[in-house]
Amino acid sequence: MKLQRMNRRALALGALAVSGALALTACGSDDTGTSSGGSSAAAKPGSIKCDDAQGQLLADGSSAQKNAIDAWVKQFTAACQGTQINYKGGGSGAGVTAFTQGQVAFAGSDSALKPDEVTASKKVCTGGQGIDLPMVGGPIAVGVNVNGVDKLVLDASTLAKIFNNEITNWNDPAIAKLNPDAKLPDLKIQAFHRSDDSGTTDNFTKYLMATAKKDWPYDGGKTWQAKGGQSASGSSGVAQQVKQTNGAIGYFELSYAKDGLTTVDLDTGAAQPAKATVENATKAISEAKVVGTGKDLALELNYGTKAEGAYPMVLVTYEIVCDKGNKAETLPATKAFLRYIASEEGQKILAEADYAPIPADIISQVRTTIEGLS
Repeated sequence: MKLQRMNRRALALGALAVSGALALTACGSDDTGTSSGGSSAAAKPGSIKCDDAQGQLLADGSSAQKNAIDAWVKQFTAACQGTQINYKGGGSGAGVTAFTQGQVAFAGSDSALKPDEVTASKKVCTGGQGIDLPMVGGPIAVGVNVNGVDKLVLDASTLAKIFNNEITNWNDPAIAKLNPDAKLPDLKIQAFHRSDDSGTTDNFTKYLMATAKKDWPYDGGKTWQAKGGQSASGSSGVAQQVKQTNGAIGYFELSYAKDGLTTVDLDTGAAQPAKATVENATKAISEAKVVGTGKDLALELNYGTKAEGAYPMVLVTYEIVCDKGNKAETLPATKAFLRYIASEEGQKILAEADYAPIPADIISQVRTTIEGLS
């Protein structure tokens, strides 16, 4: 992508963020660890406030946001050369565990902290607790690799039955009914899910629970619960398995669905199936409500929306940090980095990295909360 074209795109999406509109998408290229074009939103010299940030900052968590973190780290460490930031991206579950065990300064998670996790965080947040700061949202795409099929519509019930090993062949009558014009092969379905504890799994199954409870008799969470199927580690691992397996289906953030993968359109009950696009995810996630208490800014998403064009299979990635009791040696770097990624410049980089800014009213609360970290 040429620099001029990228600048136009960054400015346009940045304007949406300022106006409070959500422009949601997902991760950039997982293979490179950077976005497909994040450099045009590079921070201006001196615009990043380093304050007293020094030393190494360790973090872990959501693989969904890994490429966004990489793009942010590149800009931040170029400006604040005394700081190193190492974000492992080992999955939301691993990140929360590392945080509650005091191994990292902050964690990334595609699910808000649960009550027992908040309790555990109080042991490492002296006089405080872990809080959720929403930093980016995006659609969860269902990607398929079926030779000869370049367009596919599924509804929640059919998706649930596929991932619960109840629909096992691509020419099943339920799939054929939703795709009367498709040439569906007599081919076994290879369903891939996450092997690691994952906020992507949590949000994907929350969608199934909200919209196809009869066909998805599980109670959700970061750990995969359904029977059958095959597993892979991280969003990149699931996407790679789907890419190399004819007959495969899997779930991951939108930008992993590249290089030959077809993304499923969702039949939500609206007049037309919803495509997994930035704009359609925006329509769904704009209905989110802040339900966290105190300084916690956890959101409640409306997975069951039937609004025309809305793509409701979405997630929000949080940065999890202590509101009080952060370690003195890492607090300056933590605040400086979080301040930058929540800033207008930081949010513009999301657009360049195929992610999306958090809406203005919510990100303003995030910025205020960051300034109060201690």
